[in-house]
Amino acid sequence: MNQKAQQHTTNRRAFLLRLLKGGISIGAACSLSYWLYDSTGPAALPNQKDLVTLPDFSIPDLKGRMSIVTGPDRIKTLSRALKGVGGIEAFIEKGDRVLLKVNAAFATPPILSATTNPQLTAEVVRLCYRAGASSVVVTDNPINDPASCFSLTGIAEAARSQGAKVLLPRARLFQPTTVPNGTLIRNWPILWEPFLGTNKVIGIAPVKDHHRSGASMTMKNWYGLLGGRRNIFHQDINTIITELAMMVKPTLVILDGTTTMIANGPTGGAGQDRSGSSLYR
Repeated sequence: MNQKAQQHTTNRRAFLLRLLKGGISIGAACSLSYWLYDSTGPAALPNQKDLVTLPDFSIPDLKGRMSIVTGPDRIKTLSRALKGVGGIEAFIEKGDRVLLKVNAAFATPPILSATTNPQLTAEVVRLCYRAGASSVVVTDNPINDPASCFSLTGIAEAARSQGAKVLLPRARLFQPTTVPNGTLIRNWPILWEPFLGTNKVIGIAPVKDHHRSGASMTMKNWYGLLGGRRNIFHQDINTIITELAMMVKPTLVILDGTTTMIANGPTGGAGQDRSGSSLYR
């Protein structure tokens, strides 16, 4: 084969190779486009009929009843505080299905007082079962990794030690809600599924410093039910706390100030951020 014919064959071979590669690339791109294509189109915003609404879990005869007790021992002060409002039996009856909403927002040890105390969690679970509850579920939607938060705070082990189920948040557990007359919580995802089948709700929160709201207490505790990019609500912190109180009407709330974070909240950072006292509500 002369040089000219050989060069022509080489060029033809290179051209076919480039064509083959191009065909493969185009085919791969088309396959990927088909795989990514959703024939149903983009997800629509939830319609009004798709929204969920939390029922009223409060007990009419006990609304506004409050007990404040001080002391260094959580178990003893909780017992005295509950006695002041009629005992746990005034809130929990035989067969009740109870949801405990704790604050497990951060993967920090209990000593920092940034989260619900595990000892207190265990005692409330025990009391609910003693009063005749058929089930107790403990949940929250932490800011950090949920499994790590429930583990490092000691809440998971404490709850399970008394027979409660710990329910970690997953995407399928959220449904959108709108707070009537609200301006922030509108078509917003909340941790909904733990409430299904529940007829009593107890919130257990630490009282602590908060760099935006001033303090984080029982109403701010419901913030942990929100999904989505909820950090945007910190720009209007007082309004979101108000709407959380409108969204959730619990059976009982317990505010723990046995050790209180007084600086660098809501996470804290060192032992000197805490002081000792006790408040139950």
